Amino acid sequence: MNKIYCCISLFLLIWLPNLNAQDSMFYNIIDKVSSERIEKDITKLVSFGTRHSLSDTLSETRGIGAARRWIKREFETISSNCNSCLEVFYEKSYVTEGDRIIFPTWIYNVVAIQRGTTNPNRFIIMSGDIDSRISDPTNYKDDSPGANDNASGMAGTIEAARILSKYKFENSIIYVGLSGEEQGLFGGRSLAKYAKKNGWDVIGILNNDMIGNIEGVDGVIDNRSFRIFSEPFFFNSKYSSGLNMRTGGGENDGDSRQLARHVYKTVKKIMPELNPIMIYRLDRFGRGGHHRPFNDEGIAGIRIMEAHENYNRQHNDIRVENGIKYGDVLSGVNFDYAAKLTAVNAISLASIASSPKPPKNIKIGGIVEPSVKFRWEHPNDQSIKGYKIYWRETTSPTWDNSRIIDKVDNYTLDGIVIDNFIFGISTFNSKGFESLVSFPKGTFRD
Repeated sequence: MNKIYCCISLFLLIWLPNLNAQDSMFYNIIDKVSSERIEKDITKLVSFGTRHSLSDTLSETRGIGAARRWIKREFETISSNCNSCLEVFYEKSYVTEGDRIIFPTWIYNVVAIQRGTTNPNRFIIMSGDIDSRISDPTNYKDDSPGANDNASGMAGTIEAARILSKYKFENSIIYVGLSGEEQGLFGGRSLAKYAKKNGWDVIGILNNDMIGNIEGVDGVIDNRSFRIFSEPFFFNSKYSSGLNMRTGGGENDGDSRQLARHVYKTVKKIMPELNPIMIYRLDRFGRGGHHRPFNDEGIAGIRIMEAHENYNRQHNDIRVENGIKYGDVLSGVNFDYAAKLTAVNAISLASIASSPKPPKNIKIGGIVEPSVKFRWEHPNDQSIKGYKIYWRETTSPTWDNSRIIDKVDNYTLDGIVIDNFIFGISTFNSKGFESLVSFPKGTFRD
């Protein structure tokens, strides 16, 4: 027993100084997020009049075409300021039918890739939506400012690129403006399929959709809380867990849930003034966001957004009725709040982009035993210094207990009864960064 604790103590002595350096990087990133730049970018996006996916593509001042060209130029400018560190391009698809596609159109995504130094084909993605709409989802001619929905998420993505492009990370980061969200999630569908076709190893996507409103239609004003939406597991059976959920659990431990927990943990530690709220649901009740197409392809995806929505400002023609102002205009955006949620994304991206690969093929045992046993395979990652076993009560939303262990491929957690807890394992490197927690996908008996 003493030997075990000596080993743990040694790991802590090595690890803790690196954790301090890690935290320092996070605080520097937060300090660099500018609400003034975000306000400027949101104002610019609103100035295009409408960004409806079916709107004008030829004008330089109005419509979705002008908006996406401006976004591409912003990414290119960022790249020029970091020695061409971003690969900027359009990813597009031709959409011919859909309930809100009244004529065939090209859907353009604006993609900027910041390649990792060690794992250039391993990606974490941050997205915002380029497009906007008003009351009639097929009205592509009238003004649709989309200040909060979703110029805020797009501006946050550009700002994250400005800041993180000054750093080097082991894994790649993708900053992307997705189109066609309001017409049927077409941009996300296209990019998710593009990722699978090109063999991208995608850790996950942080979908930012409406990160600027603090005044809810219910009268609540809150500039500290935000929501993280995640679905339990991939509902496509092709990606379902091999563990029997009826007896082994795992209904709350799919890849998207682990991504949500990672963001939650990072924020609670580094930005304790904020209140992240994990919502165990794909999206708002009966609705879906641009992370869904990635989930459909077996890619982890979450939605980050404001805690209190104002439905009078969403998807509404600009007007005043019975003294109530309708419309998604600039006055409804709190730029300081948008900056806070941009910082949430930036430190989460930095954390995940710095993380090692997770353990492979984790199996769990310990049925009718007073201990829990684990076996796994080492991933192909020389940066891994050790592993971390997590466990929590079956009703807890977060990983509440953990133990640091050496770089081994098996471990027995003595004194813990398998029946009473849920378990997972992560890796960590010499810099103190952790992978997402991986849930066991199989069982064994000795």
